[in-house]
Amino acid sequence: MNRGLLAKAWRESWLLTLLFGLGLALVEGLLSYAIPRFQEQLSALWSRLTFIQSIMQALVGTERAGPLGPEMIGAIVWVHPAVLALVWGHAITFCTRVPVGEIDRGTIDVLLSLPVSRWQLYGTETVVWLASGIAVVLFGAMGTVGGRLTLAGTMPIEIPKLAILTFNLFALYLAVGGLAWCASASGDRRGRVIAVVFAFLIGSLLLNYLANFWRLAEHLSFLGVLHYYRPIPILRDGVWPMRDIAVLLASGTALWGLGGMIFSRRDLRTV
Repeated sequence: MNRGLLAKAWRESWLLTLLFGLGLALVEGLLSYAIPRFQEQLSALWSRLTFIQSIMQALVGTERAGPLGPEMIGAIVWVHPAVLALVWGHAITFCTRVPVGEIDRGTIDVLLSLPVSRWQLYGTETVVWLASGIAVVLFGAMGTVGGRLTLAGTMPIEIPKLAILTFNLFALYLAVGGLAWCASASGDRRGRVIAVVFAFLIGSLLLNYLANFWRLAEHLSFLGVLHYYRPIPILRDGVWPMRDIAVLLASGTALWGLGGMIFSRRDLRTV
């Protein structure tokens, strides 16, 4: 671990982390506060729009959407597109800083001229990334708590379930980050790498939705990251989804390791 690289990575990323964290806290807080207040109106609309029910079925991870009760409302807060976009956005933005961001800016030669190995650079960036990811996810959890407390007990806060949801979201964050690290280590243009990773994530979301209607998509749904992020069973049963978390952590670690191997061995040049 190189102290200078650590300070450099933190200096370049703390504002990014703060903005994403505050944004996630704000979104989670507003959703936790607003959605239950309009439950009756939403329930009437919910019963008529089967298309929306199918979308939520894909997002929250349940075989049947069911009525718009407290569990479904709680799940919506954690799978809202704005929440996923912020979590994914931070992971992709951070993990494409090095090396593809440096290559794209033409500064990779200066960075690699420092008396450190590529693995040291990769490891230092990873440590700051993990700390930043934990901060962002915790900001989101605090936003949820704040929003529910504002309701003055309308929706009680169940800390054990909140802890499971937070860790599952962090595991999803790690899996997306691992993919971004691997793509970053392989690419030369940051914009192209970001587009590829986001395209995969949108495809994962679409695959989860199509699995409700198309048998082939149902068989392939295990390839998408959202297949392993299902808030409804957590809110209903309060048990740790160990299999889902293990898959997310293992895939994220494997992709991160592959990215490190590619970065350590490939020829790099400014473009």
